[in-house]
Amino acid sequence: MLTDLDAVFRSLKSELGLRPVYHQTAERAEGHLFITVLAYQFVQIIRRRLQAHGITELWSSLRAILAGQCRGTATFRRPDGRALHVRKATQPEPAQLAIIRALGSDPTPGGVHKMIV
Repeated sequence: MLTDLDAVFRSLKSELGLRPVYHQTAERAEGHLFITVLAYQFVQIIRRRLQAHGITELWSSLRAILAGQCRGTATFRRPDGRALHVRKATQPEPAQLAIIRALGSDPTPGGVHKMIV
């Protein structure tokens, strides 16, 4: 359990930019610690929900699986000279979809946004 805890904290600190710590006051160091512990609690909630659906991968594996889905913007030139920008998420792959459904999340976050400039 301690090894798992250390791996999750290391991952969170790297991804969230929580390392290194150069706080000058006790209040800032305390705030930093609070955010880190809160983030760890969210990780544990996510992992418990996934385990209830039979998904038991390590946190690093889950991140790697979900990293493949992204949001992108395509730009098209219209006949009137203006540009149409369409922003949407990619379709999740089966492994991503299983995780997303187990968490009760939207498989295409953010919907589709269209903007004419």
